[in-house]
Amino acid sequence: MPDRLLDDPKPARMPRDPDVQANAGGGPEATPQVAINRSTVAELERRRILRLQAACLLVLASGAVLTLIYIGKLILVVILISILLSFVLAPIVDFLVRFQVPRAVGALIAVILLVGALGAASYGSYSRALEFMHEVPRYKAKLQALGAKIREQAEQIQKTTETVLPETKQDQNTVTVKQSSSWTDLVSKNASSVSEALLALTFIPFLIFFMLSWQDHVRSATVMLFSMENRNSAYVMLGLIARMIRSFIVGNFIIGVFLSACSIALFGVLGLPYFYFLGTISGFLSLIPYLGVLLAILPPLIADLGHLTPSIALLIIAVIMGLHLLAMNVLYPKILGKRLRLNPLAVTLALLFWGWLWGAMGLILAVPITGALKVICDHIEPLRPYGVWLGE
Repeated sequence: MPDRLLDDPKPARMPRDPDVQANAGGGPEATPQVAINRSTVAELERRRILRLQAACLLVLASGAVLTLIYIGKLILVVILISILLSFVLAPIVDFLVRFQVPRAVGALIAVILLVGALGAASYGSYSRALEFMHEVPRYKAKLQALGAKIREQAEQIQKTTETVLPETKQDQNTVTVKQSSSWTDLVSKNASSVSEALLALTFIPFLIFFMLSWQDHVRSATVMLFSMENRNSAYVMLGLIARMIRSFIVGNFIIGVFLSACSIALFGVLGLPYFYFLGTISGFLSLIPYLGVLLAILPPLIADLGHLTPSIALLIIAVIMGLHLLAMNVLYPKILGKRLRLNPLAVTLALLFWGWLWGAMGLILAVPITGALKVICDHIEPLRPYGVWLGE
């Protein structure tokens, strides 16, 4: 029997699919059945579950990192400020080391110079502020007139609103309690946060000293944390980040000096009191992204409040806005564009994100943090698409 079946010239008839019926006129043929291996289905399901678990873990890790960044805001800001200032003072230490000065002594001298410069600037600002406060009574009549005008306009708006909107009947039995607050209550509420900030700021000189004196050790030890095949990339990354941060600080300082010189010249021509002091403050405040132009306008307007005319005020606002636009659109790309290589969209999103997390300090530190992240992404193969997105 088996031999007969093998010698039969007629092919074996396949069973017909009940879902597909072929007609005599040449209708559709039967669809071939594809057999799927159960092990393949199980493998696909296992991979899908693994991808889902990886996505969930990524979301949880991102939330944990954001929480730690927000909670440790004060510590991280202090560390980042110390790193930025150590990069600024590093050339001084390197210069002293060339003359056979020990690195620790050079770092101490650099920190003393920094503290002395900040102390002199603070003393000068405080003395000028006291002189301005003594001259404020001269402007009392004008300030009272301005306040009366503002109150009159507010009352007029309130009367207009009352005539348009229907009156709401209040329950006679309702008792409204207003909590009185004074400046002493405000100070007592914020005393703890201010004391914590001052305590953290006292660590900055010590952090800068140790970062400068142990610079080579910290860099080599950081490189040794990576595996052997990644140490070269880590060494290059650290060098590029250091160069980027130093260029960022030096570039901002050059732009701030230029804006301050222009502001001092303008305020001197207009005859503003303390024009050299106001010009310096206005020039460096203009470096703050987005909010800088508003902050730079306030000092000259407040200082010249006694004899300020609308034409002078408009001139001051126009010149400061022009200098700010010149700095952001011409000087920044020329001086910092080659080092940072960040596109405007990435910078804007970084400012929004870090400003939301850390406030004003986040706006100041957003650009160097984003630049450092771009350097890291450019030298890690899986993260290179993100570095391309951040770049120009």
